[in-house]
Amino acid sequence: MNSAQLLSPQGVAEGQQVARTGPAASGRRLLEANDPRPHSGTAWIARGRGTHMITSPQAFDCGGHSTSHMLEQSLGARNHFPVSQVLQSEPRIARVRTADRTRPSWRKTTFIAALLLWLYMPTLVHLVAQWWNDPNYSHGFFVPLFSAFVIWQERTRLNALIPRPSWSGLLILGLGLCVLILGQMGAELFLSRLSLLIVLPGLLVLFLGWDFLGALLFPWAFLLLMIPIPAIVFNQITFPLQLLASKVASTTLPWMGVPVLREGNVIVLPAMALEVAEACSGIRSLMSLTTLAVIYGYLMERRAGVRVLLAVASIPIAVAANSLRIVGTGLLVQYWDPEKAEGFFHEFSGWLIFVVSLLMLYLLHRAIRAFWHEEATEP
Repeated sequence: MNSAQLLSPQGVAEGQQVARTGPAASGRRLLEANDPRPHSGTAWIARGRGTHMITSPQAFDCGGHSTSHMLEQSLGARNHFPVSQVLQSEPRIARVRTADRTRPSWRKTTFIAALLLWLYMPTLVHLVAQWWNDPNYSHGFFVPLFSAFVIWQERTRLNALIPRPSWSGLLILGLGLCVLILGQMGAELFLSRLSLLIVLPGLLVLFLGWDFLGALLFPWAFLLLMIPIPAIVFNQITFPLQLLASKVASTTLPWMGVPVLREGNVIVLPAMALEVAEACSGIRSLMSLTTLAVIYGYLMERRAGVRVLLAVASIPIAVAANSLRIVGTGLLVQYWDPEKAEGFFHEFSGWLIFVVSLLMLYLLHRAIRAFWHEEATEP
């Protein structure tokens, strides 16, 4: 029965007779209609391999049962969902299929990962070896693991994004490869390692788009903490820290009855002279505490401003804790045994002071939350 027949008196009579036989039979008869001629009040739905015609309730009425109602019942009996759900799901399915076509396939992803591994294998081997052998950068093992954890936490948000590849990623990728070449030619490990963090966002923008880079900005920026800083910059940081720690100790020890004479980073006590060496400058605890402060802020705080404040506050906390360690060492030298102060207790005090630093960071966070909570509850 076509649309013209449905509008005729005979068609209306047949429709009323069909309606009395039940909605399932009416739906089957309407679905068997195969008239390609357009008609007002008639809509076509394409789903799978079938084409279904829907006639609006204004077009005709079958004994009080509208055609759309009968179609919903008949389709619901066969497919277990109404026609309205079909109309709503079709655009969504089309969008998902379009997004899937623009995402890189697993073969392409595997090939790119293998190419990066081959290109940066010597650089990564030296980087891991420095993490293992240099106590100042032993925290580097946790940095990529935490970045991977953050990406896993954001997997729902990433799946909801629609890939929009951009050719501007080629510029970032080219810059990263140029930095890698400069690092290899100049035997500069810092540039070679830094180039990896430039190549990764370039590939991300090239194949997925800027939205994905914005969603992964934090775990990407956190990877900077795994790269050891250049030696010339490291020395420029450690020596001022040595002088600062020796000044604080030489100022504090006389308050406790210990006479002190300071010469640069050397503290002369009556029992012996203490040298604030590079290992006692606090740079190790500073970098480790800053890394842990970023991790702690991400896990325990939702506000970005508080996270930044905790990361910045870790610097003076680490410096103050290291100065307290040197003061404690001076007291042990003066009032107990110099040999014991330089042995086990010296190493143990480093761990103890680091725990104290974490406790100070936690107390600071509690104070900030209490202060901000009081402001939020004010009328």
